[in-house]
Amino acid sequence: MFVTPAYAQAAGGAAGAFTSFIPLILIFAIMYFLLIRPQQKKMKEHKAMVEALRRGDQVVTQGGLIGKVTKVKDDNEVEVEIATGVVVRVVRHTITQVTTKTDPAKQA
Repeated sequence: MFVTPAYAQAAGGAAGAFTSFIPLILIFAIMYFLLIRPQQKKMKEHKAMVEALRRGDQVVTQGGLIGKVTKVKDDNEVEVEIATGVVVRVVRHTITQVTTKTDPAKQA
């Protein structure tokens, strides 16, 4: 009566499956270039800044403390003087910003 016969699809199902993945691939590419790549660049810059800390640099920590680096202890810690005679040990990766950079000592 009013029912139309069902027709089998022609060959080309594989091409249809690939085209359904194109939006997914595009979304991943956009996420990579807008979110992942800039975050990796920021992390790389922070790591380079933390590794380049020297005595005399004025720094800001994540907690908001501003002080001067008095001693670079090892790979993980620095000593920061936050007031006259008040020295605090700080984990290197909690330093968010170097406000005043000292010049390197001249090599003799």
